[in-house]
Order: sequence, then C-alpha cells, then structure tokens
Amino acid sequence: MLARVARRWAALSLFAAAALPLAGHAAALPPVVDGQPLPSLAPMLEKVTPAVVNISTKTRVQVRDPFFEDPVFRQFFGLQGSPRERVEQSLGSGVIVDAAKGYVLTNNHVVGGADDITVTLQDGRDVKGKLVGTDPETDLAVVQIQATGLAALPMADSGKLRVGDFVVAVGDPFGLGQTVTSGIVSALSRSGLGGTGYQNYIQTDASINPGNSGGALVNLRGELVGINTMIISPSGGNVGIGFAIPTNLAGEVMQQLIAHGKVNRGNLGLEAQDITPRIAKVLGLKDTKGVVVTRVTGGSAADSASIEVGDVITAIDGKPLRSAQELRNAEGLMPIGSTMKLTVQRNGASKDVIAKLAPEKLATVDGTKLDPRLTGVTFTELSQSMRSQGIAGVAVSAVRAGSRAAQAGLQPDDIVIGVGNLRVPDMRTLQKLSGVNPRQLVLVVSGDDGVRYVDIR
Repeated sequence: MLARVARRWAALSLFAAAALPLAGHAAALPPVVDGQPLPSLAPMLEKVTPAVVNISTKTRVQVRDPFFEDPVFRQFFGLQGSPRERVEQSLGSGVIVDAAKGYVLTNNHVVGGADDITVTLQDGRDVKGKLVGTDPETDLAVVQIQATGLAALPMADSGKLRVGDFVVAVGDPFGLGQTVTSGIVSALSRSGLGGTGYQNYIQTDASINPGNSGGALVNLRGELVGINTMIISPSGGNVGIGFAIPTNLAGEVMQQLIAHGKVNRGNLGLEAQDITPRIAKVLGLKDTKGVVVTRVTGGSAADSASIEVGDVITAIDGKPLRSAQELRNAEGLMPIGSTMKLTVQRNGASKDVIAKLAPEKLATVDGTKLDPRLTGVTFTELSQSMRSQGIAGVAVSAVRAGSRAAQAGLQPDDIVIGVGNLRVPDMRTLQKLSGVNPRQLVLVVSGDDGVRYVDIR
C-alpha cells in the first residue's frame, strides 16, 4: 500500500515539475529559483520614465461680481484699480515625443486656456512650457520645452493592440510624484462615453487617477500606445476602468497641431441617426444595421456623392457601421481632402459611393445688421458636430473690445440660446431680430461659467 502511494506521489511530482517550464512560457510568472533574476518591469521602465513629465499650470480667471462692477461701490470702498481675478492651478502629466524639438504630448484639459505652463522633468528640472496648440475635440494638446538631455518615447502602432495585451500607465497621480501602474487592455475602440468630442479610446484596468491625465500608456517594449485621459468612477478614484487616446489618433492630431496650431477637420455635410427596430419597420428595413441619413447640406461632400435623406449607410471603407457616433468619429478623425468609401442602401439596393471630405461652411452674421447695440459682435451658426450632440443656439465668434456687448460681458465662444423670452435654436431665429430693436436687449447665453443673462444697453 505504501509503495503504491509513493509511486503515485512520485508521478504527480514529476508531472508538476515538467509543467513548470510550460507555465513559465505562457502567461504565468516563472518560478522563483535561488540565483535566478526575478521577473521585473524595471529595465523597461528605466528607459520610459525619463520621457514622462509633470505639468503644472496657472490660469487667471476673471471674477464677476455685480457689487465690484458698480463704479460707485468701488469708489466708496476704495477698490479702484484692484484686481478682479483669481488664479486657478492644476496638475497633470505629459509625454516627451520629440527630444530634439522638445515636443510634449498631453491632454487639452491639462493645459487648455492656461496662462503659465511649467514642465517638471524626472531629474527635477523645471522648464517653462510653450503651448503649441490644442484640440478640445480629442482632448489633446502639444507643449514645447527648451532643455538639454531630453528622452523621448517611440510611438507604437496602436492599431495592433489586442484585448489582453499587458500595458503600463506612467504619470503623476494626485501630485505625489511619478508613479507606475500595470494592467491589461480591457477593450478597444470605446466611444459614446458622454461629453463632447471624438472618442476612440483604449480601455485599461491599469490604475489611472487624477493627475495621470496626459501621461503615458506603454506596452512591454516601452513603446507609447496611448495618452491617459479619463476614468469612469462613482467616487472620483480608480475602479479599474480607465481610458487612453490611441497613438495612431494622437500622432495625426499632433502633426496638425505642430503644423497649424489647430486641427482642420473635413466634413461630409450630413446628419444621421441610429436605426431602432421601430425605425427599421417604418423604413421597411430587414435589420437595424447602419445609420439613416436625416439631413444633407446642399453643396457638401455628401451632396456631391449623391447621398439623399432616407439613405442607410451600412459601412465606411468596408468596415461595418454600427452607430451615428461611429460615423461622426470616422468623419472627425480624418483630415480635410481625404476620401471615404460609404456603402449606401436605397430602395433595397446597395452601392458604394466616394465622398471627399471638405471644410464645413458656416454662415456668419454681423451684429450691426441685427441691432445697433450688437455692433462689434460676429455671430456664427453652430457646426454640425455641435448640432449632432444636441446643442442648439448661435455661436459668438468675435466681440470687439470696448463695444457695448464686451462691456456687458459677452465673450467669444459664448452660445446665444435666447433673446429675452424668445428661444434661439438657430441662426434663422436670431436673424428675426433685424429691425425689431427691443427697448431692452437681454441675451441668454451659455458659456464656460454656465448659463447667464447679458444685458446690453
């Protein structure tokens, strides 16, 4: 009996010993053996971390207060000439992608609108940063620094990433200093996460926390595969669902920012919506695949490609189209002049059409033509991108300094959503003001500080 047990134990021990090299060759860590080096990411990170920087910014924000804006109140309390602004500070991360020219890739929400940018290198040096350009639509920005001995990260082809690939996030969470976390790619091509902009995220469970924004997501070869940008969290901290902008997208945006300071995007000139089972039944469609065209702008790329309202677009460049968000992403992430092959269904027949992306033409109106009190203001209709997000109104594209509107607090990039009690969903409604000259001109505008009234006298 004891002999049989001994033989079985010996057999099991032999099987286990033989299995160890196989497990080490797969995903499992190799066994710890005296005299053998332990598995570690340290050699790779020694090359990566010098290229990841801390970014701190200062932004001066004007403080609006009706008491301080009253000249009598200011004179009575001796406040003439006193500053009416506050300084906001923020922390984030960045990645050096060109050591020779000092280009640092980061998030727009880290440096956008900042008055002062300071970049802290891994060796402790503080360097003044110059904002090259920002792209709020993709939440990317490029900062340039002048320093010697910089290290840069090579960019990998993020299109080759697979779910399950190991990745490492490097950044400066909570301002603690450079921190490294590891995980895997949880999902690819994530979109529809709320907010504005074009979304095509890498999802990862590598810990990403406040301050990691703009930091590096690298593969195990130490190559940059993404720029960490956001998390989903009920508490504000990491819960294992973080997102990074893939380098294939970041690289294209970076090139345009360096060349032009902004991103020039093409436009199809159409609007579309998802196909629900109910819409499919009304249109006589067999399934809900693709999107249905609801509007085509005359003279646009879609119009030139003979796309009509009611057409169903099922694929872009041969790739199945699943939602209107995917169509918007594909349109917004391609430069002006590029072509898209759209697979279109009409009356049960399918065909491919070629559309060449062109700049979007937006109508503008001089405020003088609407009301003398609006002299110095230029209004512009909202872009298709903004309309597709459910935003209504008319954009303020320029406000002349010293004008009545400027003195009342109207600012560029404000969106006029109402005039008095009149709702203003589009340019056509705003133009109805022409010749009316109401006794009191009050604009309802939406801006960075929320919705407010602007009383122009």
